[in-house]
Amino acid sequence: MLSRNIRALHHRIEPHRHWLLPLAAALALSAIGLGWLGRDLGAGGGDRSQRPSLLEQLRQLGRPSDSAPGVPAPAPPPQAAWRSPLRRQCQRLDRRLQQRLQAQLASLPSRRSTIRIDPSNYGERFREDAFGNALDPTPRLVVLHETVYGMGSAINTFRTPHANDDDQVSYHILIGEDGRIVQAVDPGERAFGAGFSAFNGAWVVSNRALAGSVNNFALHLSLETPLDGEDEGPAHSGYSPAQYDALAVVLADWMGRFPIPATAITTHRHVDLGGARADPRSFDWSALQRRLAALGKLC
Repeated sequence: MLSRNIRALHHRIEPHRHWLLPLAAALALSAIGLGWLGRDLGAGGGDRSQRPSLLEQLRQLGRPSDSAPGVPAPAPPPQAAWRSPLRRQCQRLDRRLQQRLQAQLASLPSRRSTIRIDPSNYGERFREDAFGNALDPTPRLVVLHETVYGMGSAINTFRTPHANDDDQVSYHILIGEDGRIVQAVDPGERAFGAGFSAFNGAWVVSNRALAGSVNNFALHLSLETPLDGEDEGPAHSGYSPAQYDALAVVLADWMGRFPIPATAITTHRHVDLGGARADPRSFDWSALQRRLAALGKLC
């Protein structure tokens, strides 16, 4: 009797096996998945630190494979190579300058003030470009700027929301004429200091509709412009000794924390591909040379 019932059931199922078998397989996988999820979410599930949860595995399904090659990103337009004015210097150091700057470097954490700016003016560093290629977001370039107007004006601009990409701007550090050091963006974040820009053939394209920029791997530092430079003139009276001291101290700190050689300290004028930027005007590279040498960053 049991044998006849089994044969009759088989006779009924056979015409529908093309869809019943996939359904059964799906139900089985669902049961396994629910069991895994129950172990992950339930108490006393053991050490899960060495394996991803089912939820994490499901998230991974929507992500591109690490091994999948991305589409090559476009290269920046031709640009002159950067020739650093900073030279290697290990001798003839000014000992008094050395002692003064080392003391300033030691006190930098307490001396540096931090402000909060509007989130529209900075962002996260990308780990993947617009074409699916992996990126190293570690800062490896410093771009020097000037404020053109006073520190207060720059800070107010950073604190103002900007919906338009062209208006969004920020620097990681501002240095006042008196040597005051203000951090506006954490070095781990992406400041919007340079738009259409590249450095020695490198940029990052984060949006296929826009050109590339150095912002994803750059740190931006701006010096407060003296009063006689608040115009579009080609030059002004220059920056104060206190500013060069603070600049060298901040650079020495960054060079100690990130893979930034002296040859990767450049200007907004150089990285700008639009040819519209001239900052920092009237910059004295010899003043920075002496100070970085005294701090042992050119040896």
